Amino acid sequence: MKLSDCTIRYSEELLSEMRRKGKKNLSIEVAATNHSDLEVTELYVRYVKDDFADYLVEKKNYSRVTTEVGQVLLPQYRLFLDDTITFYIKKTWIFRSLAVDGVRL
Repeated sequence: MKLSDCTIRYSEELLSEMRRKGKKNLSIEVAATNHSDLEVTELYVRYVKDDFADYLVEKKNYSRVTTEVGQVLLPQYRLFLDDTITFYIKKTWIFRSLAVDGVRL
């Protein structure tokens, strides 16, 4: 499935934070480490500015879809997308981070 075919949703908490911080673009990134005994690859979400979003699309071949809030960018990596992709704020103890459901490695 292509990113443009997916329904993209945002949690109310994330929308509120994005408005408060003046953010509008999200990028899904793939982080990988390869040590001699352990290989870990996982996804993470981050805010990106407009000019960096353009750079990711033009130079790094990211896919881009425009939503009612801003843009969502996805790397050219073998990812599995569900029909609905939901962005939200994940809370672990006292730590907060951006997270996504509907995108898997």
